Amino acid sequence: MGSYFQSRRNKIFYYLTGHFRRLIPEKINILRYEKILNKFENSENNQLFNRINYYLNFNDRFSIDSSYISIKDISMNDGSYSVDLYRYSRFFNEDLKLKYLFGDVNYEPKYPALVKSRPVSTGSNSILLKLNELRHFYFIKSDIPFSQKKNALVWRGAAHQVHRKEFLSRFYKKSLIIDVGEPLKSNREGTYPAQFLTINEQLRYKFILSIEGNDVATNTKWIMSSNSLCFMTKPRYETWYMEGALKPNFHYVCIKDDYSDLEEKLNYYIEHSDEAEFIINNAKNYVRQFMNKDQELFLNVKVLEKYFILSGQL
Repeated sequence: MGSYFQSRRNKIFYYLTGHFRRLIPEKINILRYEKILNKFENSENNQLFNRINYYLNFNDRFSIDSSYISIKDISMNDGSYSVDLYRYSRFFNEDLKLKYLFGDVNYEPKYPALVKSRPVSTGSNSILLKLNELRHFYFIKSDIPFSQKKNALVWRGAAHQVHRKEFLSRFYKKSLIIDVGEPLKSNREGTYPAQFLTINEQLRYKFILSIEGNDVATNTKWIMSSNSLCFMTKPRYETWYMEGALKPNFHYVCIKDDYSDLEEKLNYYIEHSDEAEFIINNAKNYVRQFMNKDQELFLNVKVLEKYFILSGQL
């Protein structure tokens, strides 16, 4: 119960802070951003600017029309999406206009739009920002060593999608080293019921499966920040986390789309723990680039700046 109420407090604080930003005078916002800008603008770290160009991966000018919304008119009724979008856009003139699509975007928009997610290797109209951070960007700060974990793979999640149902039909209670199912609290039909496991309880397993849902899998980020090994198919969708830039069998164990090699690879990494820990360390190194809050703010604002320049507004 303690972790539940801690989570509730964090969520309340997140939204209160988000709405409070609306009251901060423009001059203070400008001073805040200038301080961050001076910290990173002249950085010789090419990775920062590579990330900006990854999120907004074109340099062609485009026109805006009446369907674009000004910053001052961004609704605050869309949960963490609107809170996050305003967090980054507040450093610009409030009359600048943009187009955004909230929710699980797994298609290519017709016009350049700011999104949380997009198909990997998509066209130029999907521009990634760090949206819905409250749900998608949770990292593990401390964990038990890999060697002390259970020699098995775990997955818990809702099986609303066909591919998740097919996965469960194949592996549910079929192996002693594969513990998968729908947690009882979200499984209404009872097709593949399994005991609900908290994140800390899942971290007792050496191997954790990540399965995409409507777009990305929300657990990929916290798995890769832990001392457990991430198993997943090659990502079809990506977010600010740049799932499309992850290297198979270097940052995670890549399994076939039909999961036909899951047991084979699971047994392999049970026997080759040194190789498992090599991948785990690579994953944790990848995660570190997202841990600097000022840097993350800088990158989001620079993506927006590029967006406003290409739209002819700056």
